[in-house]
Amino acid sequence: MDLTIITGYFLALLVGVSLGLIGSGGSILTVPILVYILGFDAVTATGYSLFVVGGTALVGGVRNALQRNVNVSIVLLFGIPSLLAAYLVRAFAIPAVPHTIIDIGGLPLTKPLLLMIVFAIVMLIAAVKMIRSAPVTEAAAGISKSKLIASGTATGILAGAVGAGGGFLIIPALVFLAGMPMKKAVGTSLFIIAIQSLAGFAGDAVGKEIEWAFLLPFTGLAIAGIIIGSYLSRKIDGAKLKTGFGYFVLLMGAYILVKELFI
Repeated sequence: MDLTIITGYFLALLVGVSLGLIGSGGSILTVPILVYILGFDAVTATGYSLFVVGGTALVGGVRNALQRNVNVSIVLLFGIPSLLAAYLVRAFAIPAVPHTIIDIGGLPLTKPLLLMIVFAIVMLIAAVKMIRSAPVTEAAAGISKSKLIASGTATGILAGAVGAGGGFLIIPALVFLAGMPMKKAVGTSLFIIAIQSLAGFAGDAVGKEIEWAFLLPFTGLAIAGIIIGSYLSRKIDGAKLKTGFGYFVLLMGAYILVKELFI
């Protein structure tokens, strides 16, 4: 087996560990791995990321459901708009964007370049939230259904556009808008990430040939990783880990912007 593929498969394990440890970060690692290590184009990578993150998050969501840490009504309220938005963006909006969006003085802005720039910006925002956020406490207010639906739609659009599950947005939304305790918010978030990501992948896969021989083993290793990460989360200080991971994501986001725009 090619050394590049072996490296990619090893890194897939780390994708799952990230989801298991901090409940987010899967897509932040998956897209760069697929693009810069394994050589996929940005459009394919963001689509494959949806399957990897969705499948992995589903396993984590089921584990949390068995432990009664998933609020099914919130999954439906937040998840259905998110699911629909992710599917529509991936099935119709992304294919409708031309390969070359605009040419400025001989410098073309292509669809893959735009996706990677937007993805890098999402990484930077996520990094800042991970580094600066104070511990999240349960909100006292009741459920704001309209805000939950709006938040679900927004995260679905994000997921469909750049292959990001949006755990760093979903968890605070569930805590502050639905008044959920943190532990249940993480479990519910994994279920929402799973359904929106898999819906986005379904929209992306229409009429395309999928490299299942690569994608299934890669996802399987990520699933093994989330089991390992869930075990390690009971032994590692989550706050310090999240801050350290935030600095790593910050460097990765900056690297992607520099590489795509200037190298």
